[in-house]
Amino acid sequence: MSRLRHIAAAALLTFSSFTAFAQGEKNNWYFGKGAGIIFNGDSATATNSRLFTEEGSATLSDADGKLLMYTNGITVWNGEHKVMPNGNGLMGGKSSTQSALILPKPGSSNIYYIFTTDIQAQSNGLRYTVVDMTKQEGKGDITSRNNFMIAPATEKLTAVRHSNGRDWWVIAHRWNSNGYMAFLVNEEGVEVRPVLSMVGTVHGGPNRKAIGYLVPSPDGTKLAAALWDAESNFEILNFDRSTGKVSDPVLLKGFQEAYGVLFSPDGSKLYGTANGTGGGKAQVVQFDLKAGSADAIAKSAVVVGESKSPRIGALQLGPDGKIYVARQDNYYLGVINNPNAKGKAANYVDDGFHLGKQKSDLGLPNFAQGISK
Repeated sequence: MSRLRHIAAAALLTFSSFTAFAQGEKNNWYFGKGAGIIFNGDSATATNSRLFTEEGSATLSDADGKLLMYTNGITVWNGEHKVMPNGNGLMGGKSSTQSALILPKPGSSNIYYIFTTDIQAQSNGLRYTVVDMTKQEGKGDITSRNNFMIAPATEKLTAVRHSNGRDWWVIAHRWNSNGYMAFLVNEEGVEVRPVLSMVGTVHGGPNRKAIGYLVPSPDGTKLAAALWDAESNFEILNFDRSTGKVSDPVLLKGFQEAYGVLFSPDGSKLYGTANGTGGGKAQVVQFDLKAGSADAIAKSAVVVGESKSPRIGALQLGPDGKIYVARQDNYYLGVINNPNAKGKAANYVDDGFHLGKQKSDLGLPNFAQGISK
């Protein structure tokens, strides 16, 4: 009996180790001017792709790290870097901050949704496209394209796993409004009538104010937005994973051309990129979310990195635990090596990752919170 218990324990440990390791959904990144990164454990290798985009892109792999598809919001490529059938003409914009986001349909192992946003609150708005991976001998085909959700909307687009651990909330923002929209995605499909939360800053005015990232915290209970303009800000809000409601905004003022934003892996820090009016003063700013009050969080701001690039953009967490920073028109990405650490100990390196012969632009791939279980 004792031997059987040991065997069972060993089998459980092996299975647990495998399931913990097999979280490769974020292993393949494609972005910028044909640039890419392949992650394998703690290693990162530069590669290239067919994708060219000024800003947004989305990629998705399976749990074992095999590439499924990637897109700039206009064209969709399969895992063999070929355009999918019906894979042209999506109504996103390659110069939209978060031009696309890819989600698996709950309850299905073969159906995926690609959500897209138009540039600067233009008329195409927020839409979704359906991909069936059983088609084309497992390489995928688009079966429904550009299904309308709402317009006009900003360039912000993210998703959070529902508290039930199965469904999704796709989160976007109305234009000329302070309305956050959370669209439920479940086994029945995409619910196009959102949960609407009128809270925080109005996103409106000149269309360029539609620019800037929206991201969830690692546990999905908070959101952070970058509100881009000459006099722009970051904003932190609470998110209810059960109801889709957004609440309790905290405004962090005075970061000109705020663009990228990202939580640290442990959720204790918030990072943002800001470029100064007209660019030329590219900085990575860290906020201590454990500082206490809203005022204390605002006062905790510290510049942890400066870039030689006139503009820096997206921040994205790699499977290796480092945060990568997009540098416009550059052969290097910036890297925050210790993102949970406070202040300069975060160790930002401007020439942190060499992209080989390809260049970054302002965007990095967009991923949902909870995409890797």
